[in-house]
Amino acid sequence: METSVDFVIHPIGQLLTMDKPGPVKGREMQNLEVVENALVAVKDGKIVWAGPEKEAPEFEASQRINAGGKLVTPGLVEPHTHLVFGGSREHEMTLKQKGVPYLDILKQGGGILSTVKATRETSEEELLQKALFHLDRMAMHGITTVEAKSGYGMDRETELKQLQVVKKANESHPLDLVSTFLGAHAITREYQDNPDALLDEMADMFEEIKEKNLAEFVDIFCETGVFTLEQSRRYLSKAREKGFSVKIHADEIDPLGGTELAVELGAVSGDHLAVASEEGIRRLAESNTIGVLLPGTTFYLGKDDYAPARKMIEAGAAIALSTDFNPGSCVTENLQLIMSLAALKLKMTPEEIWHAVTINAAYAINRGNEAGVIAKGRKADIVIWDAPNYLYVPYHYGVNHVHTVFKDGQIIFERGGLIG
Repeated sequence: METSVDFVIHPIGQLLTMDKPGPVKGREMQNLEVVENALVAVKDGKIVWAGPEKEAPEFEASQRINAGGKLVTPGLVEPHTHLVFGGSREHEMTLKQKGVPYLDILKQGGGILSTVKATRETSEEELLQKALFHLDRMAMHGITTVEAKSGYGMDRETELKQLQVVKKANESHPLDLVSTFLGAHAITREYQDNPDALLDEMADMFEEIKEKNLAEFVDIFCETGVFTLEQSRRYLSKAREKGFSVKIHADEIDPLGGTELAVELGAVSGDHLAVASEEGIRRLAESNTIGVLLPGTTFYLGKDDYAPARKMIEAGAAIALSTDFNPGSCVTENLQLIMSLAALKLKMTPEEIWHAVTINAAYAINRGNEAGVIAKGRKADIVIWDAPNYLYVPYHYGVNHVHTVFKDGQIIFERGGLIG
C-alpha cells in the first residue's frame, strides 16, 4: 500500500539523523550513526520516514528530490548570537593587529560600548532589516534555528527595542529564533562607578519582558572589568525567580569561576569557557549544563587559549559549538567555518562536531525536542550538502557546502540563491 507524502529526498549517500536521547555527553559524542543509501519522506512540513531506502515503504510522492548520493543532515542549530545591533566595527581590526587587548579597547569607548552607541541611535525598522539580512546569510549556510541576544542597549528603551526586533524577525523570517535578554552585557559610562545600579535597572525589566514574552533566557557577561561572580549570581538568581532559564558568558578571558557558577545555578549553558578551571570542567561534566564553545572568537581576537574541548569531552561534558556572531569579536554567520576551527584548534573529531552543531546545540537553547534531529514527527529542517560524506564539511574549510536547505518542509535556499 502506497503512502502519500509531499516529497521524498533520495538517493542519499549518507544520512545523519542524530536521533538519540540528548544532550549527548562525553565520549558518546564520538558515536555517530550514519545511514548509508538513505531516503527521507516529508508531509505537511514534518518528517514521516527517515532511514535506509531499501527499507522504506512505497511512497506516492508529489515530488521526488534527487539528492545525488550527497550528505543529508538536520538543519544546523546556532545557540549563541548577538544578532541585533547597529553599525559595525571594522575600524577596530587595526587595533587588534597591533595587539591591543580587547578590555583596553573597551576602556577606550570601543568594543561593546561602540556598538551600544550605534544601536541606541538606530531605528527598530533599520535594526530589523539588518537582522533579516544576517538571518538570510545564516540560512544560506545551513542554519535553521538561531538563538539571538539583546545586550547592545543597556537601557530600557534600547533593550526592549532589540527584543522586539528578535520577536518580529521570528515572525517574518523562516528560521526559528530563540530570544535571550543580555542587558548585563557591559558597564556603560553612566554606571562605571555603580555597576550594581545597572544590574538593578536591568532586573527591573524582567517582569515586563516575561509578560510580553520577549525573551526565554537571561544572560550576563561575567568577566574581569565587567560583572563579578557574585554580581552574576545575584542577577541570574533573580532571573530564575521570575521564571527565566539562564545562560552565562563565563571564563572567556580570566578564570573567575563562571563555569562553576553556571553549574551551581542550573544554567542551560555556560558559554565561551576558554579558560575554565579543572574544577569547573569536572562540575560541568557532572551536570546537565552544556558547554557552548566559541572558537571563532578566540581565532578572531588572535588569542592562543582555545577552550579545552578535549578535556571537557573526556571528562564527560556535553559540548555545543557556535559562531558567537557579533560585530566585534566574531564577525561571521558561517557555522561551517566554526566546525573547521573546532577540528583544527579544539581537536574535536568530525563525529563530535556534528553532535555539537545539531542535537547538543538544540539542547543548549531548550529546543532538544524540536530541532537538530531528523526523526518521524519532527519539523522537516533538513540540509542537503555538496559533500560526499560527513567528514568532508569540516575538512574543506572556508567555503559554503550547502546545496539545499529545507525549513518546515519548504525549500528556503538552493545553491544559486535564496528562494522567496
